[in-house]
Amino acid sequence: MLTETQDNEEIVARVAALDIAKADRVCCVRVPHEDRPGRRLQEVEAYSTMTRSLLGMADHLRCLGVTRVVMEATSDYWKPAFYLLEAAGFETWLVNAKDVKHLPGRPKTDKLDAVWLCKVAERQMIRPSFVPPPEIRRLCAPRRSSERRSCWKTPRSS
Repeated sequence: MLTETQDNEEIVARVAALDIAKADRVCCVRVPHEDRPGRRLQEVEAYSTMTRSLLGMADHLRCLGVTRVVMEATSDYWKPAFYLLEAAGFETWLVNAKDVKHLPGRPKTDKLDAVWLCKVAERQMIRPSFVPPPEIRRLCAPRRSSERRSCWKTPRSS
């Protein structure tokens, strides 16, 4: 005999996902439909990598009430968007590409990839990778830059 359980499906109500490439960011946003309970509204938009465009994206996400932004780690291209959205107060998740690829149904285009990542994120089927908090990143930055400078120096000939 089947019995009702007390489990509720944990869906993040207002979520966005970014597909990050070198030249642009494709952003998919999924929010609840106001007129039809249980239904979702979705918007897919492309943004350039310029700071002004990313700030505009952050403002748009804030207007839509997005709470969590998920992006797949792609080289170092994720850093500007991640840091900007984190500073804007969003819960930002960086997910490992290896973890995302293990889930079935992964599409191949940037737009479909953003939509799929957003759907996976709203159902909480992925977990975030560790990104050091801003305080730790600030401590590490001077050390990294001095290490780079020491690499640039050439040994003096006597």
